[in-house]
Amino acid sequence: MKERTGTKKTTLRRWELALLLGVAAAALWGVRLDGEQAALADKVVRLHVLANSDTQEDQALKLAVRDAVLAAADGVVPPGVELEEAEQALTQALPAIADAGARVVGEQGYSYPVTASLEHDVWFPTKEYTDFAFPAGEYTALRVTIGEGGGRNWWCVVFPPLCLGSVTENTAETALEGGLEDREVSLITGEDEGYVVKFKAMELLEEFQGWLEG
Repeated sequence: MKERTGTKKTTLRRWELALLLGVAAAALWGVRLDGEQAALADKVVRLHVLANSDTQEDQALKLAVRDAVLAAADGVVPPGVELEEAEQALTQALPAIADAGARVVGEQGYSYPVTASLEHDVWFPTKEYTDFAFPAGEYTALRVTIGEGGGRNWWCVVFPPLCLGSVTENTAETALEGGLEDREVSLITGEDEGYVVKFKAMELLEEFQGWLEG
């Protein structure tokens, strides 16, 4: 009986050790991905369009406003500039961007106000697009709010202009021209296989850490 108890304790210690090693590895991996996301966030401006509500009509209106906003933002940021200059150009264009969205709202028979602002430290979840993805984290964002802004959102990237209509190059070329480095382009375009899974895992790890701290 004593021998069994000793074996059970040894097994438990091994299980505990394996768990601790797994948590430590996940934490180190999370620190690395956090660092990569932070470096990426220092070079991009996300686009965040908030619908008035989740009704079918308001969601359709959101997409129409999105198209107008993308058209209004197209060409606002000169090529070859860095983030600070991009932010300045977008800030100057905020009234025109809001007016473009408001025109669409009025044309479709609604009276919702439309506001446009450039905000820092806006949290975004992991988001996949056609040929690239961005990890969860805080970014500078061009935020366009329709009415109450209580509906599902639409996210993309306005600088580098990965979601604008005038972009004719592929994502990697556009990102490199926008100031991203090769390793950052590889991160968002998936040359590092399983990148979206890593982004999701990082997001879950952050939620778990928040739960532990809470």
